[in-house]
Amino acid sequence: MRVHEELTAAGAALSYGALTGFCRRQGIGQTPIVPAGQYHFEPGEEMQHDTSPHEVVVDGRKYKAQTASAVLCYSRMLFFQISPTFQRFDCKAFLTDALQYMGGAPERVMIDNTHVVVLRGTGREMIPVPEMEVFGERFGFRFVAHAIGDANRSARVERPFHFIENNFLAGRAFASWEDLNSQARQWCDRVNSTYKKHIRAIPRELFAVERTRLKPLPAWIPEVYRMHPRTVDTEGYVSVSSIRYSVPVAWIGRRVEARETRDKIVIELDARRIVTHVRAVTPLERRVTLAEHRPPRGEGVKRSDPRPEELAILLAAPELAAYVAALKEKGRKVAGLALRQLLRLLREYPREPFLAAVDEAAQYGLYDLDRLERMILRRVARNYFCLEDSADD
Repeated sequence: MRVHEELTAAGAALSYGALTGFCRRQGIGQTPIVPAGQYHFEPGEEMQHDTSPHEVVVDGRKYKAQTASAVLCYSRMLFFQISPTFQRFDCKAFLTDALQYMGGAPERVMIDNTHVVVLRGTGREMIPVPEMEVFGERFGFRFVAHAIGDANRSARVERPFHFIENNFLAGRAFASWEDLNSQARQWCDRVNSTYKKHIRAIPRELFAVERTRLKPLPAWIPEVYRMHPRTVDTEGYVSVSSIRYSVPVAWIGRRVEARETRDKIVIELDARRIVTHVRAVTPLERRVTLAEHRPPRGEGVKRSDPRPEELAILLAAPELAAYVAALKEKGRKVAGLALRQLLRLLREYPREPFLAAVDEAAQYGLYDLDRLERMILRRVARNYFCLEDSADD
């Protein structure tokens, strides 16, 4: 537009469209056209896998989740799942489900240089993480990566992401992550049975040919899991991925192993003492408590040993035992905070006014430690800071 303005200002009589047409014909400011190629895949040769971020509404909350997708390159059979995170554990769980959905394994799985799989290198030089390489060998496929920036090489899996976002996710809300992935599987079944104009075929019909070329799955497929050594906290919970799961109160302070699978959290103290929870993934910082681990209403979890503050008070002033017991039962503050404050008063103020104030408070059933401190201060002021008038005054 600036060139057209300068030319017309210089006296040239031409329209803006004539100028742009001239530039196109002469190749001025135009990117050279590169012919598009095609990738041909034989049945069972390759499956492409990638992830893409999407926003989903689960149980009334909006999350930024990861959509993991897998596509067989010959038949275009699609399978995808959505989860709040996508780590190596999630990748192995997803690929296990994808291969079971396909009913077999291809020769190779193409990835987009993701750090979840890649140890080092890119493209043809990519070396997978040993853990993932062993995972592939179990099913009979190998991981390969395309060159950085060569998105066309993984176009089979890239194309469905737009379709998932604007068809499956559009206007949908889900009760749970299990509900989301259950509906996703049903949607894949429907889409894979629908005629596709760009391939002029139905993926399910092409898959009937490709399935015979896939490698059969192992007779036994072990469940994907990861182990978490933990110590049971003082409230009787074990934390896994910022979510706390209950265990029996007798396990407090003991070392346990938490086994995390796609659906369960299995917490094991020994071979005979095992607790199983349904795995929760969101929201974070929540507690999952089984009914048998919940103390009866009003009882709470009783401590079998005195608190350190209580031991320190009774060691320094054994005569306060009755007041301490009544303070824990009738005081308005949490027992630990009240004992900590009483121990501070004992250490900071002279012993005689402190004990006198406590005796008076016990006589009237007073367990407000702020008022108790004011009573101590009045005695300290009266007994320790009475100054006689000097002769000069």
